[in-house]
Amino acid sequence: QVQLVESGGGLVQAGGSLRLSCAASGNIFKINDMAWYRQAPEKQREMVAKITSGGSTNYADSVVGRFTISRDNAKSTVYLQMNSLKPEDTAVYYCNAVIITKALGLSYVHDYWGRGVQVTVSS
Repeated sequence: QVQLVESGGGLVQAGGSLRLSCAASGNIFKINDMAWYRQAPEKQREMVAKITSGGSTNYADSVVGRFTISRDNAKSTVYLQMNSLKPEDTAVYYCNAVIITKALGLSYVHDYWGRGVQVTVSS
């Protein structure tokens, strides 16, 4: 089984910083794209940042210049450094990863999600 476990959420004042981590574990053959999404109350889940296995990154316009996504392939972990936080960044942040597993000689590609961590930015 594959699990994604996030950590690092919390309460911070506007202008502050937080660093989220997400560690993948289980029967993993390879991890492709990893990403962070967020969902604010009564809003749809949106992509915040994505990073490929090769290190290419993509960001939502609202976080460009403030958030940085990175990954440690040896640790199967993705990070999100969030600086200059704003109240509108308040949301539950979810880790996402496209992971290849193998069983009985066959490969399987699945989209996995963490349970989410709350990030609250006070004004």
